Amino acid sequence: MALVDCDPLMRMTWTDPMTGKRGYLVVHSLVSGLATGGTRMRAGCTMSEVEDLARGMARKTAVFDLPVGGAKGGIDCDPKDPEARGVLRRFVEAMRPWIDAHWVTAEDLGVPQHLIDEIFGEVGLQQSYHAAIRRAPDVEHTLRRVRAGLNAPVPGGLLLGDVVGGYGVAQSCLGVVRAREWEPSRTTVAVQGVGTMGGGAAWYLHEAGLPIVAVADVVGALYHPDGLDIPALLDSRDRFGEIDRSRVPEDVQRLPREAVLAAEVDVLVPAAVSYAITSERVPDVAARIVIEAANTPVTPEAEEMLAARGIPVLPDFVANSGAVAWAWWLLLGRVDADPVLSFSVLREEMQAKIPPLLASWDGDGTTPRVAALHLADLHSERNREAEAAGRVLVSIP
Repeated sequence: MALVDCDPLMRMTWTDPMTGKRGYLVVHSLVSGLATGGTRMRAGCTMSEVEDLARGMARKTAVFDLPVGGAKGGIDCDPKDPEARGVLRRFVEAMRPWIDAHWVTAEDLGVPQHLIDEIFGEVGLQQSYHAAIRRAPDVEHTLRRVRAGLNAPVPGGLLLGDVVGGYGVAQSCLGVVRAREWEPSRTTVAVQGVGTMGGGAAWYLHEAGLPIVAVADVVGALYHPDGLDIPALLDSRDRFGEIDRSRVPEDVQRLPREAVLAAEVDVLVPAAVSYAITSERVPDVAARIVIEAANTPVTPEAEEMLAARGIPVLPDFVANSGAVAWAWWLLLGRVDADPVLSFSVLREEMQAKIPPLLASWDGDGTTPRVAALHLADLHSERNREAEAAGRVLVSIP
């Protein structure tokens, strides 16, 4: 078992006193007393799901050699529920001892960054990166840098903090395209999910010239063999990430939402929910490579079956780590509010991770997951040795 796959440090279950809804916090590991991971909200969220996600966060921070451990929060509540905002606020208040000193949280499924920052402001913590920001010698200066970075405008009318995760996924895809020497204009892509991660990935891949031939939201899948007008589709989304079908051209095929997983494409990007590709769905997958943009969208059994068919899976803790890596570079002062700098650093880092993973797959069949876990273990062990030697790993400017 990989070092980063050890048992969690702490599991906590919370019951909302007003609605009876359950919330969970799992701290998988601490580095210099800190752990990072978003807070998600969805009906049916479970402790085991949050535990898997916390382990994934520990893998992400280790792969990118970030000086922080992994954690995750989750709430079993439909984000469309009128009570959802109050439930989230009470969860934050209940988790305050961890939030104040150890847990750096952020957006996740069902919880946009602006909402969690509003909640943190209401309870006197100012921003969801509070546990790290409070360590800075000049808290206000660091807080201004973080807010400026998150709210920096980017082309398309969005904010840097909202698109950086999707940009990172797109760079993972482009890293595969370049390593394989595929022609971008002939490299077809299907994206399941058009929320923050999937929508951002689709936008930047479209901008790079790759035809996105299929996308899916909760309503269904849309397909056009020549490529979809991604900017127009994304512009028609409502606040829950659903595409307005009245604005979809008539020559675009409407299909069941599961059809996106069976699209005959070069790259399949599952960016919606966990466990979307199970062993039962593996025979339908027709892509040449699967790039995980959602957290754990491919089950372990399905990944083994895909590998046996010659279809590698680029794991989530590499492909969708752009958001957490960028957030920590922002905290540590490596990037700032300049989107050009942020995109440049993230592009370089993401694309550097891909060729070694594909080389291991091509060389002896080592899956990208196993190769990436080996890298995570190397970084994790180095951090442990540094902490044991008393070296300071986290210095927030």
